[in-house]
Formats: sequence, structure tokens, C-alpha cells
Amino acid sequence: MNNPANYSDLDGKVVVITGGANGIGEHTVKAFLAQGAKVFTCDVDAQSAKSKFQNEKNCYFSKVNLTSESQITKWIKSIGKKHKRIDVLVNNAARDPRISLEKTSVADWDGLMNTNLRSYFLMIREASEFLIKGSSIINFSSLTFHEGPAEMSAYVATKAGIQGLTRSLARELGPRRIRVNTVSPGWVMTERQLQMFVTPTVKKRIKTLQCIPDLMQPDDLANVVLFLASNTSCGMTGQELLVDRGWQYS
Repeated sequence: MNNPANYSDLDGKVVVITGGANGIGEHTVKAFLAQGAKVFTCDVDAQSAKSKFQNEKNCYFSKVNLTSESQITKWIKSIGKKHKRIDVLVNNAARDPRISLEKTSVADWDGLMNTNLRSYFLMIREASEFLIKGSSIINFSSLTFHEGPAEMSAYVATKAGIQGLTRSLARELGPRRIRVNTVSPGWVMTERQLQMFVTPTVKKRIKTLQCIPDLMQPDDLANVVLFLASNTSCGMTGQELLVDRGWQYS
């Protein structure tokens, strides 16, 4: 973990993070733990999560299928009833397959909508009962919403939906002093991306497109999430933060 800022107000906070077993989610879990938060995370990859977090104090993992409304409801209510509040909700879990329009089936489309967008809505709806004044919701969208790459139409559509969800809920939850913001990562060098998509040619292209050529790392996103969760960003809601080393700007 790259030396994150010290957000003392996150100490002891109840933090819920989806998709915490790998990649950005894993690093975000560890970032909050380093701040002294109580972190509840879920994933379908139970083996990976348990191997990484079994010795972590204040980290609580549950295997949850985010396409299941009943599993989401059960998980969130178990956290809320025990702790009487949820201070931070990070909707991170998503899938990003590359599928051409001609090969995108209705099942593909619906599956991505359920995982990448409907789950965000369900998580927020169920957590709403336990969100308190000063709570922060952070939704992950993507640079692809701005770039619109080919063969990712269903994925990009979900990320566009997250932008709309964030804006509307910021207005709806604002009177309760609850903030809702979006983080949109550029191309992040997670293990999965490096194994499946990031070739030496792709790395060269990324460095050319970004204002700052250094490749994005998961910790870069985790640090921004800490900022949005902290009272340091108390004046921000309904906003999107592009964390892409200037890709979109360039």
C-alpha cells in the first residue's frame, strides 16, 4: 500500500465494500483497515478473500452473489442490525467482458446489468435504513463511459447508469446529509487486467494517452476512495472523480 493520507475520522467507522477479494476492491479494503475502520466485504471468490483477510483484524468477509436480491438484503441487514449504522458504502464489484454487438446475447446484457448496475441500486436501497448523517456512498463507474470503446457496449451502458444513479441519489439523500459520489478509474493494472488484456503494446498506448505516463495502480483508486469517505470531502456530492492520470483530459 502506498503511504495513504491519515484520515483519523475513519477510525472505527463501519465500512461496506463489494467485490473485495481482488483488484481495486482488495486494495480498498486494506486501505480502510489501515485507517482503523471496521470493514465488511463480500465477493463470490471466497477462497481468495479468506486467504487474504483471515488474519486481518476488523475485516469481515461474506460470500454474497450480488445478482441475488435476497442475499444482498440478508447481508446488509445483518451488518446494520449488529452495528446500528453504516458509515461508508463502496459499490465496487463489476464485470467487464469484451463482447461484440453481434455476439452479445440478452443473457449477457441482463447479466451485466444485474451485476454492475442493479446490485448498486439494491446495495444502496438496503443500506439506506442504516445510513446516518455524514455517511458516504462511493460508486465505481469507469473512464469507458467517456471513451466508449468498441465491444463493450453493455459494460459501458452499466457505467453510464451508475453516473445517473449517483446524481439522482445525491439529490434524494442530500437532505439526510448523506453524500453520493462516483469514482471513474482509468486502466488500472490489477492482476486480472495484466493477465488478460494488458500486453506490452497496450502498456505503451496507455502511457501515450495519459498526461502522466505512470501506469495506474489499485492503490491509486483506494486512496481516492478514502478521501471521498472522509469528512475531508464533506462539500462534495453528486460528483464524478476521474482517476486516470489525465487520459480523458488528453
